[in-house]
Amino acid sequence: MAAIVDAVKSGEIPASEVAVVVSDKRAAAGLRGRRERGVETLVVERLGRTRAEHDGEIGDELEKRGVELVCLAGYMRLLSPEFVRRFEGRIVNIHPSLLPAFPGLDAQRQAFDAGVEVTGCTVHYVDELLDHGPVILQREVPRLADDTVETLTARILAEEHSTYIEALRQVVSGS
Repeated sequence: MAAIVDAVKSGEIPASEVAVVVSDKRAAAGLRGRRERGVETLVVERLGRTRAEHDGEIGDELEKRGVELVCLAGYMRLLSPEFVRRFEGRIVNIHPSLLPAFPGLDAQRQAFDAGVEVTGCTVHYVDELLDHGPVILQREVPRLADDTVETLTARILAEEHSTYIEALRQVVSGS
C-alpha cells in the first residue's frame, strides 16, 4: 500500500488520490505509515460480526468518501459476495503467483514446492472466487538455482510493487 500511496502522490499514477486506507486490524503496521503520508486511515474490526456485516460497514465508509476503485494489498480475507457485487469491476488485487497457478495462501511456497522454474505476480480484478477474476497484468520472476522460499518471496514482492503501480496506471487511464 505504501508504494501505491507514494505513486499517487508523485503523479506516477495520474489523476488519482488515495481517499482512505482501511484495515481490519487496529495494530496493522501499515496504518501508521499511511497517517505519516497524510492519508486518512480507518479501522473496521470484524470481531463478533459476520463477513457480510463487516464488509457492509467497509462498503458504507468507502461510498461516503466517493471511492471509485478498491485496491487490496495484504488483505488476507475473502470478500463477501455482497461487497464484490457492490463494487463490481472496481476491486483490484495483487497475488504472488502467475494466476491461475497457486491461488490462496502461501503461493510462493506452493510454487517453490512444485519446483516451477518461473513464478511471479498477478494484478487482477476481484470476483466472487478466490484469487480469480480478469487479469490486468502479470510479471514473471524466475526461480534461481540457489533460491530458498524466502529469497524467492523477496524477489516476487519487489516485482509486486512495480507491477501493481503499472496495472493501476492502466486501470485509471482506461487502457
